[in-house]
Amino acid sequence: MRIVLVGPPGAGKGTQAAYLAKNLSIPHISTGDLFRANISQGTDLGKQARAYMDAGQLVPDEVTIAMAKDRMSQPDAVNGFLLDGFPRNVGQAEALDAMLKDEGVKLDAVLDLEVPEDEVVKRIAGRRICRNDSAHVFHVTYNPPKAEGVCDSCGGELYQRDDDSEETVRTRLEVYHTQTEPIIDYYRAQNLVVTISALGKVTEVTERAMEALGSEKA
Repeated sequence: MRIVLVGPPGAGKGTQAAYLAKNLSIPHISTGDLFRANISQGTDLGKQARAYMDAGQLVPDEVTIAMAKDRMSQPDAVNGFLLDGFPRNVGQAEALDAMLKDEGVKLDAVLDLEVPEDEVVKRIAGRRICRNDSAHVFHVTYNPPKAEGVCDSCGGELYQRDDDSEETVRTRLEVYHTQTEPIIDYYRAQNLVVTISALGKVTEVTERAMEALGSEKA
C-alpha cells in the first residue's frame, strides 16, 4: 500500500506510522528522517538543506521533494510506503502525484488522524522532559512522575520545552490549518481520504486505522 499520513501536531503520527508500517510491511518515510539522513551522509541535497537551515530559512519545497523522490525510489519502497510529514502543502501533494504518475502507480489512501484542538494543546503542553535524558518523557495528566518535577528513572529535573508551551502549540496549529490541512481537501477530491479518531490508547488507534485502511483497500 502507498499511504500518506496527515494530522495536526500532537495527533501521534510518528507513533502510529511506526506501528502501521510494521503491520503493513512497508517502510515508514518521515520528513525528519529524510533530512537527518541526507545531512549526516553529506549528500548534495543534505548540503543544500543544511545551508538553508543554518541561515534560519525554510528548506524549499524542491529540496524536500527531491529527497522524498530519492527515498521512494529505493528497493524497500517498490511495493509501498507510508509517508509521514510529506506532502506538507498542496504544492508538494501535486509534485507527489506527478512522481507517482511517472512510475505508473498511485496512492491507496490518505489517513487523516483527527484530534480536537484542545486535546492537541493538552497533549503537547503537558509534556515534561528529563534534563539528564530526553528519552525520559512524562505528562502531567497521562503519565505523571511519582514526584512532581522529578524523573522517575534517574531523579533528573523535568522541564517543559519552549516549543511545547501552549502559545507555541497554538501557533503550530495555525500553521497546520493554513499550510497542511488544505491537502486533505485536495485528496478528498480524489476520494482518497480516510478519517479516523486519534483519541484513545495507541493500540486502539492502530486497530482503528488498520480497519479503515482494510476497508479502503477492499
